[in-house]
Amino acid sequence: MACSLWPVYNDINESEKRFNIFKENAAFIESSNNNAKKSYKLSINQFADLTNEEFKASRNGFKGHECSTKKTSFKYENVTAAVPASMDWRKKGAVTPIKDQGQCGCCWAFSAVAATEGITQLTTGKLISLSEQELVDCDTSGEDQGCEGGWMDDAFQFIQQNHGISTEASYPYNGVDGTCNTKKEATIAARITGYEDVPQTVKRLFLPLGVFTGTCGTSLDHGVTAVGYGVSDDGTKYWLVKNSWGTEWGEEGYIRMQRDVDAAEGLCGIAMSASYPTA
Repeated sequence: MACSLWPVYNDINESEKRFNIFKENAAFIESSNNNAKKSYKLSINQFADLTNEEFKASRNGFKGHECSTKKTSFKYENVTAAVPASMDWRKKGAVTPIKDQGQCGCCWAFSAVAATEGITQLTTGKLISLSEQELVDCDTSGEDQGCEGGWMDDAFQFIQQNHGISTEASYPYNGVDGTCNTKKEATIAARITGYEDVPQTVKRLFLPLGVFTGTCGTSLDHGVTAVGYGVSDDGTKYWLVKNSWGTEWGEEGYIRMQRDVDAAEGLCGIAMSASYPTA
């Protein structure tokens, strides 16, 4: 079956506009890749005809840094045991395949669900793809507002208070805000007992193509999931991060981000608002 890999636009004006944006992005990519000092390379993907503002408006939705006031315990605070030099939870069977949030700004739901999928596998031995759509539709009484953004900690609170979360199969993702389906919501597949925030002061030491070492600021607007860490061939330490923008983005949906940088907030603020569910 023949198919087109290029987007279809409404009219010639839109086509010309997108082509000009594409050319600007392509020039930026070429300029960045010509810098031999960078440890990573950029490439064309399905978002290359969007401006940065358009992309962020449709894909980002993290807003926890604006409202986070609660303090939690951190059970690993006094751990002194040596940790492995590298860890990849994908190889341990604790990470589901890459998902795609589409044009819905619910990265917070994908981040929280991925973490819950992981802790569920570690405690039960079963890797279950859980429902982001349930969070989008049903977790709307607080800061979380579906495609308009949310916060992973609030998502964990919802899952705990709701006595669990359903599977993706029983409550499938459709990428738009909807009315909570209480019947689907009641089909519990995984539970957590709560969550803990990781103190920023310990995140550097605790648990695109190539390791990303560039700059992107610390004004947080996107939620992701750390699923491992390691050291690249050139000796750069990195966090292995699962994103929710499909497999054509980054390294088949993942990005390796430099870790143990000088700033306590981590590269791009990765250490500023980290949390994880407990079971």
